[in-house]
Amino acid sequence: MADAQGITGRSTFMDSATSNSAMIAMAVVAILMVMIIPIPTFLLDILLSLSLALSIIILLMSMYVLKPLQFSVFPSVLLIVTLLRLSLNVASTRLILLHGSEGTSAAGQVIQAFGTFVVGGNYVVGLIVFMVLVLINFVVITKGATRVAEVSARFTLDAMPGKQMSIDADLNAGLISDTDARRRRIEIEQEANFYGAMDGASKFVRGDAVAGILIVFVNIIGGLIIGVLQMGMPVVDAARNYTLLTVGDGLVTQVPALIVSTAAGILVTRTATATELGDEVKAQVFTQPRAIATAAILLFVFALIPGMPKISFLIVAAIIAFVAYRVVKSIAAKKLEEETKEMEAPEAAEPVDAIAPLDAMGLEVGYALIPMVDASQGGELLQRIKALRRQLANEMGFIMPAIHIRDNLKLKPDEYTVLLKGIEVAHGSVMMGHHLVISTDEKNMKIKGIPTKEPAFGLPAMWVSDRDKDAIMAKGYVVVDPATVMTTHLTELTKTYADELMGRQEVQSLVDNLEQLYPRVVKEIVPKVIPINLLLRVLQRLLRERISIRDLLTIIETMGEYIAMTKNADILTGYVRQALGRAITKQYQDREGNITVMIMSPDIEDKISRSIQHTEHESFVSPDPNLVKKIVSNLQKMISAFAASGLQPIVLCSPNTRIHFRKILEKFYPNLVFLAHNEIAREANIKSLGMVE
Repeated sequence: MADAQGITGRSTFMDSATSNSAMIAMAVVAILMVMIIPIPTFLLDILLSLSLALSIIILLMSMYVLKPLQFSVFPSVLLIVTLLRLSLNVASTRLILLHGSEGTSAAGQVIQAFGTFVVGGNYVVGLIVFMVLVLINFVVITKGATRVAEVSARFTLDAMPGKQMSIDADLNAGLISDTDARRRRIEIEQEANFYGAMDGASKFVRGDAVAGILIVFVNIIGGLIIGVLQMGMPVVDAARNYTLLTVGDGLVTQVPALIVSTAAGILVTRTATATELGDEVKAQVFTQPRAIATAAILLFVFALIPGMPKISFLIVAAIIAFVAYRVVKSIAAKKLEEETKEMEAPEAAEPVDAIAPLDAMGLEVGYALIPMVDASQGGELLQRIKALRRQLANEMGFIMPAIHIRDNLKLKPDEYTVLLKGIEVAHGSVMMGHHLVISTDEKNMKIKGIPTKEPAFGLPAMWVSDRDKDAIMAKGYVVVDPATVMTTHLTELTKTYADELMGRQEVQSLVDNLEQLYPRVVKEIVPKVIPINLLLRVLQRLLRERISIRDLLTIIETMGEYIAMTKNADILTGYVRQALGRAITKQYQDREGNITVMIMSPDIEDKISRSIQHTEHESFVSPDPNLVKKIVSNLQKMISAFAASGLQPIVLCSPNTRIHFRKILEKFYPNLVFLAHNEIAREANIKSLGMVE
């Protein structure tokens, strides 16, 4: 047991030690140790070569990435590489000051090569070259990259709200999925973080350049003091040795710094494209042969000017002219190839599978309503639809499909239509620059406006100018803007047609979401015990009567309990409604906890019950037409009594006949509510306004 624990402990330690994060941490610690612990010249040569190689890799990475976010770790890498160069400066300074009197090889072969071969062994030339590199890095590249990073960071932060709104608009319009929207939001956040980090990281490079200048002066002055005063060297020899070593050290660190600064400049000036930098330059620069040819002509003219170097200008002019000629030939060949393909390509019939599928829900608007949809013009409709989808998901447990919005020039300017699977199910009109005043008493509306009907419920209403809305609201009227009118209409239509919008795919998505919370229950019941198609039929029946299916767990468990007795969707729906009784009761209770109903007479209940026919999967009813006519006539009187009392009409009947009364009377009274006795919670108070006889 102890051996096993020991093996496990060693394995965990090895895994943690070899992880990427641990290796980076160890590398940073090693860099810090280089500052403190003296290192031999051989190791310093390797580390200086590594610094140069890393800077080249960073430069090439910045050129090969398609967008800056693909190298989002650049600010952190820049800090580590800068720390590496500074630690090598400290290590090389230690070697130069301690062993500079021994000759130019005191700090290793790399520094010696840069101090002798690169600048020809002339330390004055070396100092000038070093200062030129520092000025190029500090004044030109680093300063420009810093400014670009600052502007990019500010503009990126300023553009974040607009980008977020654009994503929300695409999501509401169904152009992207929830996963795509989430990914794009993460990219926007990463982009803001990247440019913010680059704004600060650019200061590392500027500080590195300043540190390089100071280190050079410290090395030269310190070397002269040590060489002349401590080592007894002649001033000329001390100046030669220490200056060459210092210049070599400065060059071997400033060259990688210049390369990394260039990489930073390239990265912050890149825009997101589908090609690498080289391909992008080729596609944009070498598609303008006139510019290239003009440059060749100008160089040829320079060659003809007396005193100008003719051979150099003529050689370069010839090369550029040849490039321009090749570009022209390439463009002509590409154009000819495209024309040939167009001529040879047969006109193929559009395949059947290319036909776009029907949208579950669609909204078409006249051109005057486009500003209401366009977020850039202050339109709020997309945000309202987003809130509507969230509201329906919370209330009904039903995820509303994306509504595809498009303009339709065939409509009147202020008109809109709602489509269900490509078929118009409703239409309405709103007036931009106006508000809708709604009143239940049309005769007593003592305001001036344009009379109309509220599209969702058909209530009497009136359009009034925006400038009059505050005064009208002060009189106690309900005043809503056009976006609210359309959103309310969409809400009612979605609830009305929710059963048609619910399909197998939607049911499977609900089941998959539930499985994440209750995996054992779902795996044991769906689809082993309850087929998806049967669950779909039950959910459709609930939604048809506007019963929330948010408590899907109770629905599935109830069906699983009774499915062994029957597979009849109507009967199973009755059992489910009974299990959801408390939620159904709450839906129709008033503030005092009362449910006001009309009751079906026992005689009518008996006659309907005897006309019911059950099959394995569904139930049917074949009532006497005269009986139906009598019920409809009596119901109308009761509904009028409910309307006079300001109450919602509710019919209370037995569990066996409830669904069948609904089927019989649905076409006469589509919004009439039918409840069974066993669906009402015990704590509810039932009040009867009368009996339907």
